[in-house]
Amino acid sequence: MNTVAEIAGAEASAMAEYKGILQRLLDNRPSGTRQRLALALGKNRSFVSQITNASYAVPIPAPHIETIFEIVHFPPLERQAFLAAYDRAHPGRLQRSQTGRRIRTATLHVPDLGSEERNRRLDQMLTDVAVQMARIIEDEK
Repeated sequence: MNTVAEIAGAEASAMAEYKGILQRLLDNRPSGTRQRLALALGKNRSFVSQITNASYAVPIPAPHIETIFEIVHFPPLERQAFLAAYDRAHPGRLQRSQTGRRIRTATLHVPDLGSEERNRRLDQMLTDVAVQMARIIEDEK
């Protein structure tokens, strides 16, 4: 019989496993992928650091998984291994998440404003507008 401590240990190990898969893939992607991921998730880069570092007990929210797969370009085998570890770490969470509305990423081409700070502020503003629009649409249903 599994004790609560054994179950918690197995879940923590599985979380470390899926975070490790994500971290390895991100480390092999072009510069800027973490920033693109943060923008697509509507989060900041520190959130991406937390969800890729096994030292942090911050789980990846299930609704973010498809966006992560898309931005990071998960190969099929890594996707399967990630999903298996995620399901072991958070039993049933994937199924509950999949009953909700799917999201997609839209790419906008905007002018370069000439400074990293101004570009970041514009990107954040556009992300915020998209999130607010989605909330309005959901509220109407």
